[in-house]
Amino acid sequence: AFMNTKITNMLLDLLIPTLHFDIGYVGLLPIIHPKEKINKDVIERTEENIAYCKTDWDSFEKSWGFKKHPLLIHKKDGKTIEEAFNNWSEFAKEQFYQLKENEEELNRIFIEIYGLEDELTPEVPEEDVTVRKADRGRDIRSFISYAVGCMFGRYSLDEEGLVYAGGEFDKSRYKTFPVDEDGIIPVLDDEYFDDDIVARFVEFVKVTFGEEHLEENLEYIADALIESGTSAQKTPRETIRRYFLYDFIKDHVSTYNKRPIYWLFQSDGRGKAFNALIYMHRYDKDTVARVRTDYLHELQKKIEAEKVRLQGIIDSDLSTREKNKAKKKLKKLEKDTKELREYDEKLNHLANQQIEIDLDDGVEVNYKKFANVLTNI
Repeated sequence: AFMNTKITNMLLDLLIPTLHFDIGYVGLLPIIHPKEKINKDVIERTEENIAYCKTDWDSFEKSWGFKKHPLLIHKKDGKTIEEAFNNWSEFAKEQFYQLKENEEELNRIFIEIYGLEDELTPEVPEEDVTVRKADRGRDIRSFISYAVGCMFGRYSLDEEGLVYAGGEFDKSRYKTFPVDEDGIIPVLDDEYFDDDIVARFVEFVKVTFGEEHLEENLEYIADALIESGTSAQKTPRETIRRYFLYDFIKDHVSTYNKRPIYWLFQSDGRGKAFNALIYMHRYDKDTVARVRTDYLHELQKKIEAEKVRLQGIIDSDLSTREKNKAKKKLKKLEKDTKELREYDEKLNHLANQQIEIDLDDGVEVNYKKFANVLTNI
């Protein structure tokens, strides 16, 4: 408690004007122990603050103590994500102001003990309070990250906390929301595959919050993404797809301090013709080959079929508007075809090597082995 008061800041400024916090200097701090009754109050408030800070830290997946996303913990009987967020917001707000009150009271107690009422005030500015209030954009993005974790099997709706981060993989631990079969999830500009990431995310929302309010929930998610920087599209699903295509991996890399656990296989080019996520803990030496044959090659076949269909529209007697629309899409697909062909050569080179990774080597070492086919971080 003493070390987190304004008293300590003032004393350290006097003892160590250069901000070099050597342990010897910290040991010089004069500690006056309060009377027993006051001491009990100090201890209770300090323990409360520790609990608030731990709860706050454990609410997000970087914590070892993370159990489940706060929107699911605070869902209660709500059927909409908006209700869940409001519940979480009230909880976080209450924690925030209770911690602030406790810190100010601890400041007041120690200021009085040291007789520094004329020198210091107990107030703590909100920006100095160390727990967070709810933030719709941030929390919806973290909810999406949790959903992706459930898709890959890192988390499960049937268990709390980290479920899989290496070792033997047990698919039976994912009954409520089935885990992705091959640990490869395509992130494309259209729904070309059954395990398309947007389709899977929509299913996740349906499983966690029900089908009745599905469209309302998707709209709420899309609005939160737009508020926090994702470009608005025509429909909520298209906005969510835009987020996965352009913003998800950036958020993930930032959250994990440039040590991502989800890796994005991405073709070169502004069109982002091919994107597929994997979870590094489910990687094996055949993963690159599966990305190439089961997804890249299948996408190429689907695009060729679509090009034939579009050419049929262009050669038909449909309206000029329809023909121009088809020509525009066909032009894009021609560019994508070239991009995919070039990317296939890179993937083929790596797939033939059947590269092994050692999780103990860490993300940085392992990621570099695939630098030519993964998104830059």
